Amino acid sequence: MQKRNTQQRRRAIIDRLHEHREVMVDELAKLLATSEVTIRKDLTELENNGLLLRKFGGAVPLPQGSSELSSEKLSARKIAIAKVAATLIKDHNRIIIDSGSTTAALIPELASKIGLVVMTNSLHVANSLLESENEPKVLMTGGTWDPQSHAFQGKMAEQVLRAYNFDQTFIGAAGLDLQKGTTTFNELTQLSQVMAEVSNDVIVLAESEKLQRKIPNVELPWLAISILVTDDLIADSDKKHIEKQGVKVICAQTKRIGA
Repeated sequence: MQKRNTQQRRRAIIDRLHEHREVMVDELAKLLATSEVTIRKDLTELENNGLLLRKFGGAVPLPQGSSELSSEKLSARKIAIAKVAATLIKDHNRIIIDSGSTTAALIPELASKIGLVVMTNSLHVANSLLESENEPKVLMTGGTWDPQSHAFQGKMAEQVLRAYNFDQTFIGAAGLDLQKGTTTFNELTQLSQVMAEVSNDVIVLAESEKLQRKIPNVELPWLAISILVTDDLIADSDKKHIEKQGVKVICAQTKRIGA
């Protein structure tokens, strides 16, 4: 079979999924005359766009119902934010990607970057990077597994981070506090603070709706943050308030998504 371009290949994957209700990586690779690495990357991108759900060795359709539309819109906002954040990354940069769904949305956007060195405390992020065709150098913090954050935390992870210097850290947030900075339900905030300490620029990726969340634990104060990448639904007064604290605010265009 003649090879297809990326858009054609992903359309073919969705068509086959609708027909068979399940697709497997090895079968798709043979059918579409490409590698299993490429198919896994396609499935990850399609999942990020809210078009399917990954499973071991393949993918299945999204569950039906009203929650599907909500998830798709939310995913679309995260992707828009990730696309903007990725433009801040230069070839050969040394970066940290923290655990979280918004930061994980960065991974497909790194496909055009070369020579990246990426440190992460997330198994999901590490596995996705290892499937990338541009083959970034992947480093892991190690440490103690935290089931709440689904990532590694603890003193060992902190020690590993302090052995390096990075150009940028990309970190998500459970909440945003106009006065204090990023907030989290998790009491384990030390690793995020070390990520900020060892990086030249700290870039937070978070939807503007997180300004409405009242969450008790401060993760990073605004003083430690260089850039906030959010969406264009943020109130102008909130944007100005954050900027007055020395943080550059970049807004991804999402209003047309209908979020």
